[in-house]
Amino acid sequence: MAFIDWYNALRKPSWTPAPATIGLIWQILYPILFASIAVVVVQAFRRRIPWRTTLPFAVNLAANLVFTPIQFGLRNLPLASIDILIVWGSILWMAYSVRKSLPWVAVAQIPYFIWVSIATVLQLSITWMNR
Repeated sequence: MAFIDWYNALRKPSWTPAPATIGLIWQILYPILFASIAVVVVQAFRRRIPWRTTLPFAVNLAANLVFTPIQFGLRNLPLASIDILIVWGSILWMAYSVRKSLPWVAVAQIPYFIWVSIATVLQLSITWMNR
């Protein structure tokens, strides 16, 4: 069964966005995320911020990138739920870590945080409904 067929067969809340909508949102958010990571890494290389500031960005990127293989490759809803909670928490950590040195990077995380908050509730709902 193809991953989209598997996903479509899952029980989901009535407010679940269409896959095309989800894809569009990520097309908007990924450039913001990657630009934020790039700025933080460049500033760390220039020694304008401590290297430890890059850690939450690395954790977030790694957790974000493994979500799809966990969810659709492994088809492991509980593990995908844990992963998305890590993504969600690391966004807060990212914003907190740069709030003083790069406040605009912290502010740029707001749309990402809002979307991942919605996606987290959706993921937890899907996991619960398909237990």
